[in-house]
Amino acid sequence: MLNKWHDWLDQPKFDEQWHLEDIADELDEYQEETKLLKKWSEASDVVYAYTRSKWTGHNEVEFPLGTMAYIFGAIYMYPKYSLRQLFFQRAGKKAGLSERLVCVRNPKKTHKLHQIAEQNNLDKQEFQQICEKQLRYWILLP
Repeated sequence: MLNKWHDWLDQPKFDEQWHLEDIADELDEYQEETKLLKKWSEASDVVYAYTRSKWTGHNEVEFPLGTMAYIFGAIYMYPKYSLRQLFFQRAGKKAGLSERLVCVRNPKKTHKLHQIAEQNNLDKQEFQQICEKQLRYWILLP
């Protein structure tokens, strides 16, 4: 099920070093967080980075947290990243993309919206406006 979900998200695959750095970055954010809900969200990011590396084929990568963090992180990960993917699919259609926009970044961060627009040859301001309007009614997990 996990691999099929990652197939649906269809994020780029990178070399092992890139994935190890991604996991380390997410782990740093997890360890810095003190508030319960945000800590849970950060745990989901660690699980996501780890399972993405496994999906990419880096089976020797080890999960840096315990079993309970994995389980609780995975519970939060599925809806969090699925809702983001659906959000960007919808925004991409509204922006006139004929192909599926593949992205699971946080749409509440303007600089990330601009990066996504640039990567997809979209007008940054127009894409930002589409996303901001859509955020008014779209449910996203932090």
